[in-house]
This record gives sequence, C-alpha cells and structure tokens, in this order.
Amino acid sequence: MAPVLVEVWSDIVCPWCYIGKRRLQTALGTFEHADDVEVVWRSFQLDPSHPKGFAEPVYDHLAKKFGGSLAQVKGMTSQVGALAAAEGLDYDFEHAVSVNTFDAHRLIHLANTHGLGAEAHERLMRANLIEGETLDTPTLVRLGAELGVPAAEAERVLAGDEFTEDVNDDIRQAQMYGATGVPFFVLNRAYGVSGAQSSDVFLQALRTAYESAPAR
Repeated sequence: MAPVLVEVWSDIVCPWCYIGKRRLQTALGTFEHADDVEVVWRSFQLDPSHPKGFAEPVYDHLAKKFGGSLAQVKGMTSQVGALAAAEGLDYDFEHAVSVNTFDAHRLIHLANTHGLGAEAHERLMRANLIEGETLDTPTLVRLGAELGVPAAEAERVLAGDEFTEDVNDDIRQAQMYGATGVPFFVLNRAYGVSGAQSSDVFLQALRTAYESAPAR
C-alpha cells in the first residue's frame, strides 16, 4: 500500500474537474515522493437528473441550468476555457455536448478491471471537453476499444446494469465526506481538498498526508 492514497471524485463533463486533475498532476511532478502516491478516480454525477439518452449542447444546457443568456454563458465558459488553457487543455465549448454520465462512469469501472481505469478517465474527459464527442453508447464502446477494453464486453455491460453499484458506492462515499460538488480530493481518507485548487495547494496537501502516514 502506498503511503499516500489520493481519491478523486469527478464527473466526465466537468470542466473544473479536468483543470483540477492537471493541477494535481503538476503537483505530483514536483512532489519528492510521487512514486509513493496512488491516485484512484471515483465517480460522481453533477446532474444525475439529466435524461439518459438525451444529448444537449453545453451552451443550451448551462443557459437552462443557471438561467442566463447565451452571451452570459459564453462569457462564463470563456473564463473557464482560459484557465484550462493555462493547464494545457484546449476546451471546445462550441461543440461540447451534455449527457447523462452514468454509463460513462460504468465504462470506467469496467476499464479498471482491465487495468485501464485511469486511461479511460482521461480519454472520456478529453473526448467530451476537447473533442466535442457525444458520449452515447456507441462512442463509449469505441473509445473503450481504443484503450483495450473489448468492444463486445463493453456493449454487453452498457446494455445491462453491471457496475451500477460501483458507481453508486462512489457517489455515496462522496456524500458521506460531505462533498456536494466536484472535483473533490481526499488524501489517505483524512485530508480533503475541495475544488480545482492551485498546484501549490495540492503539493502542500501531498506533503502533509505523506508526513502523517504511518511508517512502513
């Protein structure tokens, strides 16, 4: 067991989650004991009420959610896009599509059984936020296959309800920690970091968790 376990709750369609992920990775790049850190990606849904099978342009979705005009929504996302660009992420809100993400999280859990959970998390976030992909079932199967998840297995899983409890367990655990939004980071199940904080904040949290970990 690594001295520092970092559990990260995030949603695939969450632009702040991808920014937070990159900032954590930047912190790990300078952390003296990065080889002793295990990062585990946990599921969370920002909008579980989003109808399954309904794809909606992000601008329209946000305008409905926050009650703003299209111009206000574009201004808000432009600011987020600038922060993402500083982390090397080229968001494409013009083509981004909001979907119910439950099946995407189930695919990540399936990928994890093949040792590809982290790769699937990264691939789906990039597909949604940067490439403008609509994460419907055929797309999830195709993206999983790119990584090495057998297409037939992904099709079978997504047609049923496998890994539903795994996703729900992740969400319940976040709620038990008091998380109401994401990204949400928990280090060694003792130290919480809420939101896409700076890499310096993550670095300090990593050092604190490492220094407080029981000696091996």
